[in-house]
Amino acid sequence: MDTHRIQIAPSILSADFTKLGEEIARVESGGADMIHVDVMDGHFVPNITMGPFIVEAIRRATKLPIDAHLMIADPAAYVRAFADAGAEYIVFHAEAGDDVAGVIELIRELGAKPGLALNPPSQAEDLEPYLEDIDLALIMTVNPGFSGQSFMSEVMPKLEQVADWKRERGLDFLIEVDGGINLTTAPIVASHGGEVLVAASAIFKSDDPVSAVSAIREAAEGGLG
Repeated sequence: MDTHRIQIAPSILSADFTKLGEEIARVESGGADMIHVDVMDGHFVPNITMGPFIVEAIRRATKLPIDAHLMIADPAAYVRAFADAGAEYIVFHAEAGDDVAGVIELIRELGAKPGLALNPPSQAEDLEPYLEDIDLALIMTVNPGFSGQSFMSEVMPKLEQVADWKRERGLDFLIEVDGGINLTTAPIVASHGGEVLVAASAIFKSDDPVSAVSAIREAAEGGLG
């Protein structure tokens, strides 16, 4: 993976699935750092999207790390399938079940990197007990379920708190932010501690997805001062 201070993870939720390989190749040529896959089950969130077979297809199309974001009700039952499909990061929601530590351990045993996500209403403290055990913390800046939602600026104090804990404790997990990321919101997120920015519509629905990747990164880095 590139060593950009700010990393960009295009979400294929907004890609043209009739030419998914081409879409991935375009954002890869634009400097994308990883590919984000939004997995929804119709239970944890009110939408159904894609499963391990899409991750497997993406794995054949790119050497970039794949970040599988499991917005599903029973992550423990499915993490093996996503690890086998080639996801480097498997991210699940703290709100999805009680045995958070067990799912984290299972993901690592399967050879993937565990990540933990929080919905906008959840508190940073829900993430805190697991910060030493994860490789990625995902802060949602929209309510998960659909692409194209508006950015929720009220989540920024939570993002900043997680970034403060990371710095104070000398931890090395990545801080990812997902939801409404575009040229306007990218610098806001970066200034509050976001490191990996997930963008869907702002990249794949733009006139030039290749340039959109670098433009969002540059906008974010502008927020770092």
